[in-house]
Amino acid sequence: MNIISKELYNYHYRPGYKSKELLIEIFSGVEDENFLSDLFQAISKLSIRINDIQDLWMNDEVLLTIESNMGNFILSKDIWGLCFIMSENNQKCISEINRLLEQDIQFQKIEVDFKNYL
Repeated sequence: MNIISKELYNYHYRPGYKSKELLIEIFSGVEDENFLSDLFQAISKLSIRINDIQDLWMNDEVLLTIESNMGNFILSKDIWGLCFIMSENNQKCISEINRLLEQDIQFQKIEVDFKNYL
């Protein structure tokens, strides 16, 4: 029997730099071709719908505006293997995404010291 071992997607649930607003920073596995489908499956209870996709080629970044049953949030994915999930006005949604990722076996939360982001 051949079992394929897959690396976990590691993430931080942390404040933005010099901000009190929390965000999710996924920093490993983002380059995997299944990343977005795995992420969207992990948060499927939010009934997400992509409203807008912006290709910010000058920043080598794609910005998705996503609507969910808990409100809107932004997903930013760049070519350097980073993904940020954030919302300035909807911290409850970001908190719920964190909770759902904590429950998913493909995602691993790595704790950080919030003081590092002041």
